[in-house]
Amino acid sequence: MIHYEYPLSERIRTLLRLEDLFDRFDAYASSPDSHAHHAALLTLFELAEVAARADLKSDLLQELDRQKSVLTALRGNPHVQDSTLEQVLASIESTHQKMYQTPGKVGMHLREDEWLMAIKQRAAIPGGMSEFDLPSYHYWQHRPAEERMQQLRRWLLPFASIHSAIDIVLGLLRDSGQPELQHVDNGSYQRMLESRNPLLIRVTLTDSLPCVPEISANKYMLNIRFVQAGFGQMRICSDLAIDFDLTFCTL
Repeated sequence: MIHYEYPLSERIRTLLRLEDLFDRFDAYASSPDSHAHHAALLTLFELAEVAARADLKSDLLQELDRQKSVLTALRGNPHVQDSTLEQVLASIESTHQKMYQTPGKVGMHLREDEWLMAIKQRAAIPGGMSEFDLPSYHYWQHRPAEERMQQLRRWLLPFASIHSAIDIVLGLLRDSGQPELQHVDNGSYQRMLESRNPLLIRVTLTDSLPCVPEISANKYMLNIRFVQAGFGQMRICSDLAIDFDLTFCTL
């Protein structure tokens, strides 16, 4: 199964982008290959740019506070597993404290490093990171793989509390919805949202279907157009019967 997600707020859009960048960084940094570490470093610069949004930290702190209040009220509820609830609350409390204690803007440690900023500047130029442009970076790429991996992890460490908060918020958001099985025969699906006010819409398809959903939505209407996957001209899958799960998620 493949999950396709569509955010309906700028805040959730930013969290999804950061989640994707963290996953990409982990994949690149875990490889011993110097080219993968080059990609990890470029991803780290992207992380810093997206996370530098002025209200990101305060938004996450407020959301953690709100979720803590909501979940605390569930203590003693016979339909809630106490051990799981306490684990989630402990995770929220720990992440909140670490984020609150982290000084300054997210990613500031990268901007204060002249060596990193020289690399970032050259990275914006197509082909601008050759060994004759950045000999010190060329030297770093020839250090032992373990040394490079440790350095990449050190650069990522100040993002740890943000990463943890994003995992918590998006995890609770995704768990809030119940999948509903839907069916279309002409490649198009339309639905009034009424009073749902979702923050995230998830469409789940089997990976054997050669189609991908193009999702557009506002607070009133949801439109999904299933188009052929692959290269070349994009055409609507009007000749296929498509079953998919539709999930509305909110906090």
